Amino acid sequence: MDKFKGTTILSIRKDNKVVVAGDGQVTLGNSAIKKTARKVRRIYNDKIIVGFAGATADAFTLTERLEGKLEQYSGNLTRASVELAREWRTDKYLRQLEAMMIAADDSNTYLISGTGDVIEPDEGVISIGSGSISAQSAALALFRNTKMDIEDIVLSAMEIAAETCIYTNSNFTIEKIEKK
Repeated sequence: MDKFKGTTILSIRKDNKVVVAGDGQVTLGNSAIKKTARKVRRIYNDKIIVGFAGATADAFTLTERLEGKLEQYSGNLTRASVELAREWRTDKYLRQLEAMMIAADDSNTYLISGTGDVIEPDEGVISIGSGSISAQSAALALFRNTKMDIEDIVLSAMEIAAETCIYTNSNFTIEKIEKK
């Protein structure tokens, strides 16, 4: 999971809520060149949250492709994610893209990769990017052992990732969806 340097994206799902957070640092080599990037955003009429790690242009391309698949499959995130991963893995152009993404709606959360993976987390906690191990470990510990709200867990886990990963800063974008 640490193939993509330069970001941390964390998603937690519990009860009827999903929260996705990402840091804002952009690095070029060993220099931080931007601190306020928005790597977590809403798509498909604000019903889906995506967060990405990897090359920015590649991530935008994949986000656009996912949104196209969502249009094609009437907002069905599962079907759109599987079709995107299949296309990503088999298409000569898309195979060259260096990014990973997390996509979440009010019912599902998936990690989508260029190797054809569409992974739904067992416990509702998943992370990608250079700080993913720190963020996911902290989030799982808090998720399992406290009564904290998931928004507080996400914030605490992202703060730990920012302290331990030189490619992650503490300028977070946090989006949430509550199931109605």
